[in-house]
Amino acid sequence: MVEVREFTRQEVALRDGKNGNPTWVIIRDMVYDVTPYLNEHPGGSELIADFAGKDATKDFDDFGHSGTAMSQLKLYKVGELNMSTDPYTDAEQCEWEHYNTP
Repeated sequence: MVEVREFTRQEVALRDGKNGNPTWVIIRDMVYDVTPYLNEHPGGSELIADFAGKDATKDFDDFGHSGTAMSQLKLYKVGELNMSTDPYTDAEQCEWEHYNTP
Protein backbone atom coordinates (compact mmCIF):
# COMPACT_ATOMS: atom_id res chain seq x y z
CA MET A 1 0.00 0.00 0.00
CA VAL A 2 1.32 3.43 -0.93
CA GLU A 3 1.47 5.90 1.92
CA VAL A 4 -0.24 9.21 1.21
CA ARG A 5 1.81 12.19 2.29
CA GLU A 6 -0.05 14.94 4.10
CA PHE A 7 0.91 18.59 4.16
CA THR A 8 -0.33 21.58 6.11
CA ARG A 9 -1.26 24.85 4.41
CA GLN A 10 1.85 26.32 6.01
CA GLU A 11 4.06 23.68 4.38
CA VAL A 12 2.46 24.28 1.00
CA ALA A 13 2.87 28.04 1.42
CA LEU A 14 6.66 27.54 1.59
CA ARG A 15 6.58 26.11 -1.95
CA ASP A 16 5.70 29.45 -3.54
CA GLY A 17 8.06 29.30 -6.52
CA LYS A 18 10.22 32.11 -5.14
CA ASN A 19 13.95 32.00 -4.49
CA GLY A 20 14.36 28.62 -6.17
CA ASN A 21 11.50 26.96 -4.28
CA PRO A 22 9.19 24.59 -6.15
CA THR A 23 5.69 25.70 -7.09
CA TRP A 24 2.96 23.83 -5.27
CA VAL A 25 -0.79 24.45 -5.35
CA ILE A 26 -3.80 23.04 -3.54
CA ILE A 27 -6.79 21.95 -5.62
CA ARG A 28 -9.72 20.21 -3.91
CA ASP A 29 -7.59 19.43 -0.85
CA MET A 30 -4.94 17.69 -2.95
CA VAL A 31 -1.39 19.06 -3.15
CA TYR A 32 0.37 19.29 -6.50
CA ASP A 33 3.95 20.16 -7.44
CA VAL A 34 3.34 21.95 -10.73
CA THR A 35 6.92 23.20 -11.11
CA PRO A 36 7.65 21.05 -14.19
CA TYR A 37 4.37 22.14 -15.81
CA LEU A 38 4.79 25.91 -15.48
CA ASN A 39 6.26 26.48 -18.94
CA GLU A 40 3.79 24.07 -20.57
CA HIS A 41 0.61 25.68 -19.22
CA PRO A 42 -1.44 26.95 -22.18
CA GLY A 43 -2.40 30.14 -20.32
CA GLY A 44 1.18 30.89 -19.32
CA SER A 45 3.14 30.26 -16.16
CA GLU A 46 1.90 33.52 -14.61
CA LEU A 47 -1.58 32.09 -14.12
CA ILE A 48 -0.21 29.27 -12.00
CA ALA A 49 2.37 31.48 -10.28
CA ASP A 50 -0.43 33.66 -8.91
CA PHE A 51 -1.54 30.68 -6.82
CA ALA A 52 1.86 29.29 -5.89
CA GLY A 53 1.75 28.02 -2.32
CA LYS A 54 -2.00 28.63 -2.11
CA ASP A 55 -5.39 27.04 -2.69
CA ALA A 56 -6.27 27.40 -6.38
CA THR A 57 -9.49 25.37 -6.28
CA LYS A 58 -11.98 28.15 -6.98
CA ASP A 59 -10.13 29.60 -9.95
CA PHE A 60 -9.24 26.17 -11.33
CA ASP A 61 -12.90 25.14 -11.22
CA ASP A 62 -14.19 28.50 -12.46
CA PHE A 63 -12.06 28.24 -15.58
CA GLY A 64 -13.67 24.94 -16.51
CA HIS A 65 -10.63 22.81 -17.24
CA SER A 66 -11.02 19.87 -19.61
CA GLY A 67 -10.89 16.20 -18.73
CA THR A 68 -7.41 16.14 -20.23
CA ALA A 69 -6.32 18.88 -17.84
CA MET A 70 -7.75 16.91 -14.93
CA SER A 71 -5.83 13.81 -16.04
CA GLN A 72 -2.61 15.78 -16.40
CA LEU A 73 -3.05 17.29 -12.95
CA LYS A 74 -2.96 13.82 -11.38
CA LEU A 75 0.59 13.40 -12.64
CA TYR A 76 1.77 16.19 -10.34
CA LYS A 77 0.09 15.08 -7.12
CA VAL A 78 2.52 14.94 -4.20
CA GLY A 79 0.02 14.50 -1.37
CA GLU A 80 -3.09 15.73 0.38
CA LEU A 81 -3.94 18.59 2.64
CA ASN A 82 -3.79 17.56 6.29
CA MET A 83 -7.34 18.33 7.35
CA SER A 84 -6.71 17.63 11.05
CA THR A 85 -4.37 20.62 11.26
CA ASP A 86 -6.16 22.78 8.69
CA PRO A 87 -7.20 26.07 10.29
CA TYR A 88 -10.25 26.26 8.00
CA THR A 89 -13.14 24.08 9.09
CA ASP A 90 -15.96 23.16 6.74
CA ALA A 91 -18.26 25.64 8.49
CA GLU A 92 -15.72 28.45 8.16
CA GLN A 93 -15.22 27.62 4.48
CA CYS A 94 -18.97 27.73 3.86
CA GLU A 95 -19.21 31.07 5.67
CA TRP A 96 -16.27 32.44 3.66
CA GLU A 97 -17.85 31.35 0.38
CA HIS A 98 -21.20 32.83 1.44
CA TYR A 99 -19.70 36.26 2.01
CA ASN A 100 -17.56 36.14 -1.11
CA THR A 101 -20.25 35.10 -3.54
CA PRO A 102 -21.12 37.90 -5.98
